[in-house]
Amino acid sequence: MKAKVKKGSIRFRLIIVFILTSAVVIFANLYMYYNINMSISRIDEVYISNVGLNTLLDSITDVHEYVNEYLNTKSSESLENYYRSEQSYRNLINGLNGEITDDEMILMQKNIREMSEQYLLDIQDSVNAKRGRNIVRYKEEYENASITFDYITTFIYSLNNEQFKYNSNNYELLRMSLKYLEIISTTVLLVITVFNIVLIILLTRSITDPLMHLTKVANEVSTGNFEVDLVEVESTDEVGIVTRAFNTMIVSIHQYIIKTKESMELESKMKQKELMMTNHLKDAQLKYLQAQINPHFLFNTLNAGAQLAMMEGADKTCLFIENMADFFRFNMKSFDQDSTLKDEIKLVDSYIYILNVRFSGGIHFIKDIDENVADVRVPSMILQPVVENSVNYGIRDIEYQGYIQLSVYQDEETIFISIKDNGTGIDEGTVERIMNTKLTQGNSLKERTVTKDSNGIGLGNVINRLKLYYEKEDVFEIKSEGRNQGTEVIISIPRHFVKQQNAVIE
Repeated sequence: MKAKVKKGSIRFRLIIVFILTSAVVIFANLYMYYNINMSISRIDEVYISNVGLNTLLDSITDVHEYVNEYLNTKSSESLENYYRSEQSYRNLINGLNGEITDDEMILMQKNIREMSEQYLLDIQDSVNAKRGRNIVRYKEEYENASITFDYITTFIYSLNNEQFKYNSNNYELLRMSLKYLEIISTTVLLVITVFNIVLIILLTRSITDPLMHLTKVANEVSTGNFEVDLVEVESTDEVGIVTRAFNTMIVSIHQYIIKTKESMELESKMKQKELMMTNHLKDAQLKYLQAQINPHFLFNTLNAGAQLAMMEGADKTCLFIENMADFFRFNMKSFDQDSTLKDEIKLVDSYIYILNVRFSGGIHFIKDIDENVADVRVPSMILQPVVENSVNYGIRDIEYQGYIQLSVYQDEETIFISIKDNGTGIDEGTVERIMNTKLTQGNSLKERTVTKDSNGIGLGNVINRLKLYYEKEDVFEIKSEGRNQGTEVIISIPRHFVKQQNAVIE
């Protein structure tokens, strides 16, 4: 099927220009043709009156000669010629103006017509007298007709001369009109030519200018410069459609490049963060290995002990050993990967259970968890070292009932993890020293003191890993009102990082 010509398209505009220019040329030609024909008609009218008078003169001459021939020979042929010429002349004089007027030429026509009618009557009487053999009468009538004939011919000559003078003036005027018409026709043709040229230039410019601009921008883009200004689109034709598609392509490529750069930068940051996290995890692993314990051997031994206790019916011993096994199992597999809040809390539960077995239930542990964020991914081993710190330096040596409260709650922008105790508290200098601890792979083991009940991962390690993981400084906060007022540690997890992390995982 043929494509429809859309309004505003290049094809449509070309068709409109062609029709318009053709219509102007045709109109101009029709105008000139009409005026030329009118001028020719007027020129014909100039001389048609003289031709009519000459015809009238020839016709009356034929009548007079045929009558003279008949009167002399009395032949039937002459008589027939007379009747035919007489009828022809009568038709001619009927065309003359017979009205009463002040116009001299029209008055002369009236006189010629009246004299011609008298002449025809005299000629008719002469012929009738000849046919009746009345010699005296036909001669007399013929002489009268001859006199009238002379008057008529004289009037016809005079009228012809006057008419010729009048027509000559009209002819001069018509010649001037033709000359002006020629000038006007030439001017019209020149105007039409200039109009067509201007119209074609405007049309081609409306097509080529956007194409040249588009070509210039396309050349810039081909060199790798995608920071060019978008091409302005004003038309709705094919060039406009191509330009809009080109602008869309430039915007899409530019956005793709930006997203690619952001993705590469994010990947680079994540690799860098992963590298630093690995260093800290290795530091934690090295500290853990200082205990000179083979984790796999210990884990297998604990499992064997749990099975033995179960067979002997020692349920509490079995539960204790299983919690110990869970604690070591988590430590074994969590150094090289992220964890979830749910797993971190489970580890704290195992740790508290082990401590309560050791210290006869001396640690009161309270939990207030928002289960909607239990599956949020976090760095491994970030809660147990904080709880361990609260036990060792907060509530271990106090004389009143100690407790540790773990709370997880959220608002629109942040997920909060609070670990609070009612222990001895902590002074500002110690808080500042802990918060400003900078751990590196080379010096972390030398600058940290590890208690005999510690797993070897201190608060400094946790703080630095959180800062690296979430790329912000205010992710860890320590609060204390003073001596015996307890201590609260708050970990702030930004929600936008959680969403970004989920998008990367997906």
